[in-house]
Amino acid sequence: MNREFFINIIFLVSINLLIKPFFIFGIDRTVQNVVGAETYGIYFALLNFTYLMQIFNDFGINSFNNRNIARHNQLLDKYFPNIIVVKGFLGLVYLAITFGIAWLSGYGIYLDLLFFIAFNQLLISLIFYLRSNISGLGRYRIDSFLSALDKLLMILICSVLLWVHPFSENFKIEYFIYAQSVSLLLTALFAFGIINKHLKSLSFRFNPAFIKLLFKESYPYALVIFLMTAYTRIDGVMIERILPDGAYEAGVYASAYRLLDASNMFAFLFAGLLLPMFSKLIKQGNSVESLLRFSFRMIWAGAITLVLATIFYSEDIMIFLYKDATFYWGNVLMYLMISFIALSGIQIYGTLLTANGSLMKMNIIFVIGVFINVVLNYFLINLYKAEGAAIATIITQFFVLIAQVQLVNSTFNLKTRASNIFRMVAFISIITGVAWLINFLAIFGWLISFLTIMIFGLLLAVLFRLIDLRMIRNFTITEK
Repeated sequence: MNREFFINIIFLVSINLLIKPFFIFGIDRTVQNVVGAETYGIYFALLNFTYLMQIFNDFGINSFNNRNIARHNQLLDKYFPNIIVVKGFLGLVYLAITFGIAWLSGYGIYLDLLFFIAFNQLLISLIFYLRSNISGLGRYRIDSFLSALDKLLMILICSVLLWVHPFSENFKIEYFIYAQSVSLLLTALFAFGIINKHLKSLSFRFNPAFIKLLFKESYPYALVIFLMTAYTRIDGVMIERILPDGAYEAGVYASAYRLLDASNMFAFLFAGLLLPMFSKLIKQGNSVESLLRFSFRMIWAGAITLVLATIFYSEDIMIFLYKDATFYWGNVLMYLMISFIALSGIQIYGTLLTANGSLMKMNIIFVIGVFINVVLNYFLINLYKAEGAAIATIITQFFVLIAQVQLVNSTFNLKTRASNIFRMVAFISIITGVAWLINFLAIFGWLISFLTIMIFGLLLAVLFRLIDLRMIRNFTITEK
């Protein structure tokens, strides 16, 4: 299972390294530079607002479906037509509630933008559901390709809109949103075509008994998704609503959050592959410890190295990427990236808890996390603006990670090995010292120095067996 995971991760990362970074830094960043921090800040706040309403759109169906299809492939024909009907109904509820709350919250003047942003969220939810069936069937590499397809289409469309006359002359944020709609719709159609080949028959129907069972089984997943979204997305909305210059500060926060999102993209992809694998191991009664340690050490080695490199060169990175960036923008990035150390671990441990069905215990952790985050955001945003929101994110994410680690250890009767702690502490100490020395000597420019730290971190992770090449060779591929 470990080698299967590693090979699929290599395939997944390779695809996304070719496509998503160009979208994030070539397209999304350029859009912000073209339309300005304030305009993009409004878009960012509206986007986060629609994320907060996702509980009504998905209701935990995607996670529920991924876990169950991975365990029982034969359920695809029964689940698929019924769930599509349910998702159509939930989509209408989602739109109605989103527009209603938006009007009450003062976002009524942006309803034209909000409609298409919310419509895109419907398409994203649909794609995630279609992909949950594909990964549940064990078609991990097709799922990996689909994870990047919409971004590939966005690159093609937005390249014309941003850099080809006459579209580039009057580019608006609306064009970016419309391009997302087209890209997501085409991706959804392609994913449906893949699933349709695995269906014996397709007959959409309204089955009250199944729908009642579905909501009963999926509501814990819905609560997990809502609470996770709340403490990771509410900050952008609070910045825009609380501060007099909220649109600008939200734009600053969005510029740094873009890099956090880019980093978390790989952790999120890890989690997408791990969920069905953990589910199968648990169903078969096999130990999850090996896969858990393997994936956690790998992702944390990369996360720690990336965060350290970013801390030393945060100001250089922001000034390089954004035409209006200042030292303040670099501070926001530095604080946000520190939270990535915790966030990457949450993706691994949270996925295992989801696969095990330990949702109610997770929800308790997330409820506390939301409370901590909202309270800290309220006080810190008023004091330090976007920097304050980033600091609140650090505290919240590390609380959630520590709580999840404790829950996993108690649930699966795992113990933290002293050798693992020693290796991690030694790794962190050495890579920190090397990063400081490279920055202090300043022999190279910031970009070469940044890349040098990243390469050294990778080699050091292999040396300390945080990335264990021998373990990879010892496992056989089990993919169908």
